[in-house]
Amino acid sequence: MLTFEEKQEIIEEFPELVKKEVSMKRLNYHYEESLYDKTVVVQHLHPNGNAFVYVADVEGYEADDRGLVNVREYSADEFRAVIRAAIEGLATEVEEPATIAETWQNSNGQMLTLLEEDGFFNIYHEVNLEEGFGDYQEAASYLKEEGFSVKTK
Repeated sequence: MLTFEEKQEIIEEFPELVKKEVSMKRLNYHYEESLYDKTVVVQHLHPNGNAFVYVADVEGYEADDRGLVNVREYSADEFRAVIRAAIEGLATEVEEPATIAETWQNSNGQMLTLLEEDGFFNIYHEVNLEEGFGDYQEAASYLKEEGFSVKTK
C-alpha cells in the first residue's frame, strides 16, 4: 500500500488537479476544467493512505453508488491509471444516444407518434398519450397489430 505522501506525490504529477483541504487532515483534488458539475477526482486522501477516486461511467472500474472506487491498496501504476481515467472521464462529453421520434400512419390516414421518453416508448394521438411500453419492439408490435406502419418522408 502506498503511503499518504506517495499518493500525494503521484497526484501532484497531474498539474490539472487542484488541491483543497477538507476536514480531519484529508485532501480532495479537483479537476476544475470538468465538463460536468462534478469536479472532484480524488476524494478524501487521508493521512492513513486511504482515498477514493471518482470513476462513474469510466469503463473498467466498479464504482460504488456515488461513482467512487477505493484506491487504498492500489499500486503506483494502478493509482496513476485510475486518476488519468477519471480526468479523461470528466473531460470527455458523453454523447446522448439519439431518441426515437416516429410518425406511424394507418390506411385511413390516421397518424400516431411514437416517442422515446425517459426510457419508455410512448404512443401519442396528437397531444394525448394513448399507450406506453417498456421497449421499442413492444410499441412497434402494438402499432403494427393496429394496422399502422412507419410513415416515410
